[in-house]
Formats: sequence, C-alpha cells, structure tokens
Amino acid sequence: MKETQFLPRNYSSNIESGAVAWSSPSNIALVKYWGKKERQIPQNQSISFTLDACKTKTKLQFEKKGQSMDGFSFDVIFEGKKNEDFKPKIETFFKRIEAYLPFLRTYHFTIETSNTFPHSSGIASSASGMSALALCLVDVERQLIASDASLSEKERNIDEVDFVKKASFLARLGSGSACRSIEGDIVVWGKHEEIEGSSDLYGVRYPDEVHENFKDYHDTILLVDKGEKQVSSTVGHELMHGHPFAKERFGQAEENITKLKAILKSGDLKAFIALMESEALTLHAMMMTSMPYFILMKPNTLEIINKIWAFREQTGLHIGFTLDAGANVHVLYPKSEAKEIYEFISTVLVAYCQNGHYICDRIGFGACKL
Repeated sequence: MKETQFLPRNYSSNIESGAVAWSSPSNIALVKYWGKKERQIPQNQSISFTLDACKTKTKLQFEKKGQSMDGFSFDVIFEGKKNEDFKPKIETFFKRIEAYLPFLRTYHFTIETSNTFPHSSGIASSASGMSALALCLVDVERQLIASDASLSEKERNIDEVDFVKKASFLARLGSGSACRSIEGDIVVWGKHEEIEGSSDLYGVRYPDEVHENFKDYHDTILLVDKGEKQVSSTVGHELMHGHPFAKERFGQAEENITKLKAILKSGDLKAFIALMESEALTLHAMMMTSMPYFILMKPNTLEIINKIWAFREQTGLHIGFTLDAGANVHVLYPKSEAKEIYEFISTVLVAYCQNGHYICDRIGFGACKL
C-alpha cells in the first residue's frame, strides 16, 4: 500500500458530539528498530511481543467547534488531572495526520488518558498512548462515515482490516513503535521479503507458524531507573544518520528477523535467548558509538544482566533479557518455567530495582474497544 491509500473518502462531519474509548498495550521489540527516515519510516525492520498488562486507556470526547475557532482544539486529562505537558506532542501528531483525518479542525477534543503502569517508568508509554489515541480517532472517522446518508451502504461500511491498518499507519506518525501495539501477539514493522504483508507504513501481525514454547511467554519488567531518559529516543534515532556502523546494523536486523522466523517455528529457546540478548546489547552499542555518544544503562542494569547469566548457567532454565532504549530490564521466560524464574526475580533481582518496583507481564493480543 501507498500513503495516498489512507487519504479519506469524501464524508461530512454531521455528528455534533460523541465519545469513543480504546485500550492499547505497550510492546517490547525483540529485533530492534533504531534509525528512521522522513515521516517515521524505519531504517530497518523490527519485530515485537505485544504486552498484556502495560496498557494505556484513552477516552476521546468530541464536540463541534464554533465557526470562529481555528486550528486544533483539545484538552488533555492524564490520570484525572489536566496536563499541558503532553499537548505539544499531540499538536505535532495532529499536524502530521490532518491530511488523513480532515475533521480534526472541526471538533474540540477532550482526551482522557491513563496508564496501567507508572508514567516515565521506562516502559514505552508513547507506543501505547499514541496507538490508543490513533484508534480513537479512526473510530470517530468510522462513525462520521457511517452516519453520512449521502454515501452508499457499501461506502458506509469500514472493513475491519482497513480500520486496523489505518490506525497502525496513523499511530506510526505519532511514535514509530506505536504501530506495533495495535495487534498482537507478535507484530512485524518494516518491509521484509520473507514476511508476507509486511510494510514500512504500518505493523502487521506475524503471519507464520509459532511454536508452543512462545505461547503465553512471560515478561517481568525490572524498573532500574524510573526517571526521564537523559537522551530521548527521537534524538537517538537521528544520531543513526552518518553513524559509522549504521549500514551494517540495518543489514544485521534484516538477517536477524530471518533467523527469528526459523526460531519461532522450531521453538529453540536457547537460540531465541541468544538472538534477543544480542539485539539488546547491539542497540546500546549503537548508542555508545554514535557522535555524540551516550550510555542509558545504569550500574544495576549490568548487575541484573550478570545475575541472569549466572542463574541460567547454574540452573539450565531458559531465562533471558532484552532492553529498550533505557536502563530497565525486560526478563523474558517461557510459561513452563515461570514458577522457578519468578522466585529468582522476586528474591534476587528485585534488590536492583528502584524502590523494589517491577511489573509482571506476558504476551497479549493487542488493543480493544472499551
């Protein structure tokens, strides 16, 4: 598909007011995307587990504006309180997507949003937040189209596949990884010759065979540092332009998705852990070798990694880790070994978490309407 295919049909904004609500999860990339082109197009493909417990819930109320009002009009209420800090990012998002949702200037929006996990905890709240908002907006468009009597019955019906694709496409323009949060349980973003239906424009649910070993996989997120990151992901992505190892990294990511495809089919947990951990460390290696260079891991990040490696060597259990662009550690392990590994996490690894905080999660199945 091309971007022009997401441009809207002709429809009228003949609903005076209304409300929609969606819940959308965060996700954790196994093969990381790092570096992007214009309009949030990834430099390399990525693949992620959709999480179940780490969600953003968003209610979007809309009401027609007076004729004299111009520009975008919206209020943001986060965790029950009016929040001005989020408005610039949403304003930028609206500007990027206005061509695809022309009703944005017609209504005043009240965006009520909350997370099931701590904000600024290092969990990808931009992924869950932007995907939830995108779903709400596409839902509003669906209502406007359905209510337009000038359209034929066929034109008024929005195919569910098209709905999901447009929501993922728009979410990408708010936060790249947000396009991987619309569906689940495993999502690919970026055109890859061996993944049918994959696209740079939106995420797609992984279409191929997945071994039982990876069903109901567990992810315990260890909150090593709950503060704001020293370097934003946006800045980090930009530093891939002119990076001395960028070309090799983009090629490596493409090869790793091919390798992961075979691993997901075979159920080889050792190979899965090796690839996942290598990807995590490569992501941070790219940060440490950019110019300017930076380090987002903390001393306790490394302590946790070494404890995981030692425990795995001692027990033979299939415990592994991955990292986002921050200090926190995602500990991943199969359902069949969850009891023993969780005991290790709660008695040993918790000591390295800020204020002892960690979140238990597992693979989930994407967004849902509330």
